[in-house]
Amino acid sequence: MRITVLFFGLTHDLTGLREDEIELEEGGNLEHLRRVCEKRFPRLRELAGSVLLAVNQQVTDGTSILHEGDEVAFMPPVSGGSDRDVYQITQEKIRTRELAESLKESCDGAVVVFEGIVREQSHGRKTLYLEYEAYEAMAVRKMGEIGAEAKEKFDIHNVGMIHRVGRLEIGETSVAIVVTAEHRHPAFEACHYAINRLKQTVPIWKKEYFADGSVWAEGEGQQRVLIGARG
Repeated sequence: MRITVLFFGLTHDLTGLREDEIELEEGGNLEHLRRVCEKRFPRLRELAGSVLLAVNQQVTDGTSILHEGDEVAFMPPVSGGSDRDVYQITQEKIRTRELAESLKESCDGAVVVFEGIVREQSHGRKTLYLEYEAYEAMAVRKMGEIGAEAKEKFDIHNVGMIHRVGRLEIGETSVAIVVTAEHRHPAFEACHYAINRLKQTVPIWKKEYFADGSVWAEGEGQQRVLIGARG
């Protein structure tokens, strides 16, 4: 099967390529692909343990089985980030506790968690459910930039930002942000900064569904446009 492989940042410099096509045996997983690429481009081994691998724009581990036509990205840590930092768009339920546990280190004295939750009321109307969509590759990149900005502004250690897309029911988590730091004050400030910047700059859109129609939630300077109920 043929897999498209993308190289970003330092991995681009080490391979001399931005994109390549790799033939992989049927049933091969991400770890198998990584070994094939390291054999073809030995200098990739210099980044062993620090490169993130994403399949079809979703960061995942080496056990993920690949399929014909999949796109795999080799990504060094985002500028300003650490090996632990997480920036992700997902269709799965967000496991905030697991995210926080993955970011904590022995030097941390504070972990601040923010969760955005789907609520049942919006502008005085009962919400049935929400749908989110994102320009995923750009969204992940922008989240990484926000994390780097937060690290420049505040004395923090690790940052995790995960946003969900697709249909979300009332009470489900749409976005989770986790910040670790030695002290609580910079952790609180950085977390607040991160969610505000995410709302302002990350290309993610929310559609609200009501009994009598649906509407795309407005950003600054936008108007709410009601779409009639289906059927």
